[in-house]
Amino acid sequence: MERKPIITGITHGDINGIGYEVIMKALSDPLIHDLCVPVVYGSPKVAAYHRKVLNITNFTFNNIRSADEANMKKANIINCLGDEVRVELGKSTREAGEASLAALEHAVDDLIKGKIDVLVTGPIDKNNMQSDRFTFTGHTDYLKAKVNGSDILMLMISESMKMGFVTDHLPLKDVPGTITTQLIMRKLKLLNRSLLQDFAIRGPRIAVLSLNPHAGDGGLLGSEEQEIIIPAITKANEEGILAFGPFSADGFFGSGHFSKFDAVLAMYHDQGLGAFKALSFDTGVNFSAGLTVVRTSPVHGTAYDITGKNEASGNSMRQAIYTACDIFRNRQMYAEISHSPLQPQKIEIQADHVDELPPETENYDHTV
Repeated sequence: MERKPIITGITHGDINGIGYEVIMKALSDPLIHDLCVPVVYGSPKVAAYHRKVLNITNFTFNNIRSADEANMKKANIINCLGDEVRVELGKSTREAGEASLAALEHAVDDLIKGKIDVLVTGPIDKNNMQSDRFTFTGHTDYLKAKVNGSDILMLMISESMKMGFVTDHLPLKDVPGTITTQLIMRKLKLLNRSLLQDFAIRGPRIAVLSLNPHAGDGGLLGSEEQEIIIPAITKANEEGILAFGPFSADGFFGSGHFSKFDAVLAMYHDQGLGAFKALSFDTGVNFSAGLTVVRTSPVHGTAYDITGKNEASGNSMRQAIYTACDIFRNRQMYAEISHSPLQPQKIEIQADHVDELPPETENYDHTV
């Protein structure tokens, strides 16, 4: 049976940044149209401005008024802005923030109504978007409030690793007081479910990072590992989640042991993202796991410093589009399998898993 094309909504992000450049470069890939129907939420006028500045002559948008009018074989664009809009390349302006929000609101409304199947968001400037309508730290919190209000996990994806976070956009000084056994458990459950349903991984194995240097050195450098993180790992094991650790981040990434796991759960933003972006900056994807809808984005920001110079890569945006479509298909497959399961299966942690881990973890009991 022929599969229905995936209607993919793409927001233009900040009009003064590299959003349009990476979108046009990503959509120039002819394979895109075999996978999905792109619908950009933005402004034909702004798109034309960027196309002229970048001297992109082999790409055009198909102007439509609604996602219902999307041409299945073209890159479509919906005008979410008025006719009078000012582009100031490389600058953070209030008008740019309003333009980002207008596109996001329109796209999310269509996503909720089912006019588009998945959402890919262009890079925004969180500061210039702040208003009475947007009081969030980013797309993730906004979508959590708009879509289903349940718990959510920021998950970074690349070919080399999948990286989740216990805390994300939080000042570092607030991290230790925020991390609890219950919070780590919630994030582990979200991550485990996402690996099963969104990425079709059976029996996913999750590495949990420590908070303190050297995993606390038995309490010498901090007690969070003994009092909070290890109890969470133990409880996760008891509930059938294959969680291991805690691992000290420097040795874990430096030795390449991350490659032995299906995903990694970091305690805070820069702990995980430093390693992730060092390995996957050009092709990484940000995915909001836990939502009832599918949303991805490139991992880079607005890059004001290179806007208009034709130096930005469209690879991360292209991968974000591919990944959103893959997750959408995987969820469909998971729903079908879950609706008519062949046989309930019990997942157990085998002893040989421990043998593969770094020596620093041998003192921890990871068996159920």
